Amino acid sequence: MADIEILEQELTGAVDNAGDEAALEAVRVAALGKNGAVTALLKTLGAMSPDERKTRGASINMLKDRVAAVINARREVLKSAALDVRLASETIDVTLPLREAPAEAGRIHPLSQVWDEVTTIFADMGFAVAEGPDIETDDYNFTRLNFPEGHPAREMHDTFYFNPKEDGSRLLLRTHTSPVQVRTMLSKTPPIRVICPGRTYRSDSDQTHTPMFHQVEGLVIDKSSHLGHLKWILHEFCKAFFEVDNVNMRFRPSFFPFTEPSLEVDIQCRRDKNEIRFGEGEDWLEILGCGMVHSNVLKLCGIDPEVYQGFAWGMGIDRIAMLKYGIADLRQLFEGDVRWLNHYGFRPLEIPTLAGGLST
Repeated sequence: MADIEILEQELTGAVDNAGDEAALEAVRVAALGKNGAVTALLKTLGAMSPDERKTRGASINMLKDRVAAVINARREVLKSAALDVRLASETIDVTLPLREAPAEAGRIHPLSQVWDEVTTIFADMGFAVAEGPDIETDDYNFTRLNFPEGHPAREMHDTFYFNPKEDGSRLLLRTHTSPVQVRTMLSKTPPIRVICPGRTYRSDSDQTHTPMFHQVEGLVIDKSSHLGHLKWILHEFCKAFFEVDNVNMRFRPSFFPFTEPSLEVDIQCRRDKNEIRFGEGEDWLEILGCGMVHSNVLKLCGIDPEVYQGFAWGMGIDRIAMLKYGIADLRQLFEGDVRWLNHYGFRPLEIPTLAGGLST
């Protein structure tokens, strides 16, 4: 039996020296596995007499049970030690400040905010939102809007044209959102009351111009619409958008191919320390163009000018965003500077409403 005692001492020592569960598993396989030391002793029983097999077999099985018990006990110790090490390495310092939640850390771009503000104001007046493609035909962008052949706006230095097709025609990036008005008049029967916000493109770039910018245009077509209605809509919009109680506006004669008469609109303001305050002061600032829809445009869009008339207006979303929120350079709107966005941006989920305040 001495060999069993010696083997037990060796195996017990190997178990005690196992530093982790992987080493302990290696000891278990070496002792109790298919080719292990204890298993090898069991295989010798076949060559013994019945009496020897009975005595020797009991001793070997008791050895197997004792070695298995020692291994299981050591495994629990190693598991506990490994858990202690993991807990120590993954300790959380509860005194550290919490990180901002994504909904708190993110910011809404001023252009997105102003887009929502404009849509909210006109929706309250009963306007629907109409949209159209950025890539347009010359017919929708110019011809149906009463732009004559040779008009400067058709030139390459103003318009981004695509390569000519086989028939000589060329698609272009729309220079205004007025093609959406054309598509609306062609697809809907008056009365029509829509706004058309969207991206527009012109070959221009400086402090107040970018090759891509945003516009919102409005269109009303009805049997009795007139300039008085247009003035009221623009007056109420400016009061709501700039969040002032009163706004003085000045309408000046102008010229646009698609309206007759055509008007440019100035709003009274006061310039003070690089800031513009609306609703007060003695200065004037141009903010948009408007007018009665030209009869030629109505005819080209399938509407009888003897029955219907209407008015339209258009303004730059980028421009009114700069005026309202004190942004000095138009190009900053498109640079993607996170620091700038953290300063001028708006918190998510603060959806502008007329009742709650547009920019609170």
